[in-house]
Amino acid sequence: MLAYVIRRLLLIVPTLLGIMIINFAIVQVVPGGPVEQAIAKLTGQGVAATSRVTRDAGDFAPSGPARGGETGGGQSGYRGAQGLDPEFIKSLEKQYGLDKPAGERFLLMMKNYITFDFGESYFRGRPVVDLVIEKMPVSISLGVWTTLLTYLISIPLGIAKARRDGTPFDVWTSGVIIVGYAVPSFLFAVLLIIVFAGGTYLDWFPLRGLVSDNWETFSWPHRIVDYFWHITLPVIAMSIGGFATLTMLTKNSFLDQINQQYVVTARSKGLTERRVLYGHVFRNAMLLVIAGFPSAFVSILFTSSLLIEVIFSLNGLGQLGFEAALNRDYPIMFGTLFFFSLLGLLMKLIGDITYTLVDPRIDFERRGV
Repeated sequence: MLAYVIRRLLLIVPTLLGIMIINFAIVQVVPGGPVEQAIAKLTGQGVAATSRVTRDAGDFAPSGPARGGETGGGQSGYRGAQGLDPEFIKSLEKQYGLDKPAGERFLLMMKNYITFDFGESYFRGRPVVDLVIEKMPVSISLGVWTTLLTYLISIPLGIAKARRDGTPFDVWTSGVIIVGYAVPSFLFAVLLIIVFAGGTYLDWFPLRGLVSDNWETFSWPHRIVDYFWHITLPVIAMSIGGFATLTMLTKNSFLDQINQQYVVTARSKGLTERRVLYGHVFRNAMLLVIAGFPSAFVSILFTSSLLIEVIFSLNGLGQLGFEAALNRDYPIMFGTLFFFSLLGLLMKLIGDITYTLVDPRIDFERRGV
């Protein structure tokens, strides 16, 4: 097993490098980089410029209209740059590190990322690591509780469906979870707000934030209650889409194992149905389900929370990444991509290790994987 783990760790390096190269190449051909974003803000074509860009503009921007041929409009190659001093355009390029060739910028970026130096946000003026750490509690809260709720409901439901395969209970529950899977989580979130958060009917839950504004003044029992009070609706909205896949996976895994010869042998020995199900079938049937927990958590944590965070005003990693993409904030975009890709690859390895913990008969080294 040790040799397999070492091979997988070494494989992470080229895989992660390939992910970064592809995304870096795509960004180079996408119009509207950080310089264009800053110019659009300064010329009134975007939202109000940040203090950092405005301060730099005051040092270089001309007081009046540019004179023939001196502006960066046509010569700089940046759309909307008319009226801005070429020296200011060059200062922006240098500030954002875009004055170097793309290959050199990529190598410098990867050199810094090896030491987990993700740089400073272009438009927030803060280190990327600090921003990620600041937003992480929100996304981790959503991911952990959504994953746990999904597993705690889907596994017992899948087992019950396998035991009652073909019965009205199986048919009706299948219909319910398929409908739940078909409804996007953000639409379900809006429905929850309308019904339970003062939208039209009941006003049982808060509409925004992870905790109340005066949370720090509460006692610890009150803090815990307030935290779960705020997170109930977002977690339910994120969980609804995961029930169908995990429930059907659990059901099919149990059905496959129930028809195996060892189950027939166990029953012929006079074992009770409960003993057969949980003493023999459960361990084999839950192999895929349990081993998939790490990757399921990463998937929920980093891919399912964007719209939920926006709807419930939760300032987490999803919203941070969305804003970074809109503003072309490359340090946040590539820094989070590198970190979360690395985390995802490590979680896949942990998932494989979990296979061997659940069922020691699995040997990846012998398979030559």
